Amino acid sequence: MPIVKDDGFHADDWSRGFVPLADLPANGPLSVDVPSDADLAPLLDRLPQVDAVRVDFPSFADGRGFTIARQLRQAGFAGRLRARGHVIADQYAMARRAGFDEVEIDDALAARQPEPQWFARADWRAHDYQSRLGRRRA
Repeated sequence: MPIVKDDGFHADDWSRGFVPLADLPANGPLSVDVPSDADLAPLLDRLPQVDAVRVDFPSFADGRGFTIARQLRQAGFAGRLRARGHVIADQYAMARRAGFDEVEIDDALAARQPEPQWFARADWRAHDYQSRLGRRRA
């Protein structure tokens, strides 16, 4: 499964695995899988122990993962934040602006949307409506 970053496709370099949010162990450090319908309260209380969070996208039409990413970043999470699942190349810029560092996609999606399609969105700061209108954010 490729990992998409601003500079292209990469092999997965995270070797510690992820535990489901529902099965958080008592002690950290933690790498956590978060479903799109998660209650983040148990995780927010333990953010200093969390090294990585992987948020599930069950469908490209399900945007709850973007909200989860924003909530985690606003709560002070500074670790690795990964989107996993049905995120398409056209959503990459939105994923980065929401706070994701990377996107994990399956091999079938990588074949349908090869690396050049993701590169088209790699300059994620430029792909928002304000830039298209010629305005800059304050």
